[in-house]
Amino acid sequence: MTSKQRAYLKSLAMTMEPIFQIGKSSLTPELTEAVSEALARRELIKISVLQNCMDDPHELAQTVAERTRSQVVQVIGKKIVLYREGKDKNKKIELPAAAGKK
Repeated sequence: MTSKQRAYLKSLAMTMEPIFQIGKSSLTPELTEAVSEALARRELIKISVLQNCMDDPHELAQTVAERTRSQVVQVIGKKIVLYREGKDKNKKIELPAAAGKK
């Protein structure tokens, strides 16, 4: 993902509300599965890490991204933004072209 594409996704995520919360039980298999399903439908999601979660948001973001085969767009404070490109027929977000490609 290029910096231009990442900036575009960040701008889209600015107005989004978090649709998942990670609490004291941290990452459960059920949460991971729900995040994966949401990524399949939406492509771009925001997750909130609650105060009672003792894990580092950056580490949580990397773990969720690996388990869901997505990319971390950004982690600001206790908010995580993830992106996974949808299949052709389900594609909702059109990323700007990478530099040098047409």
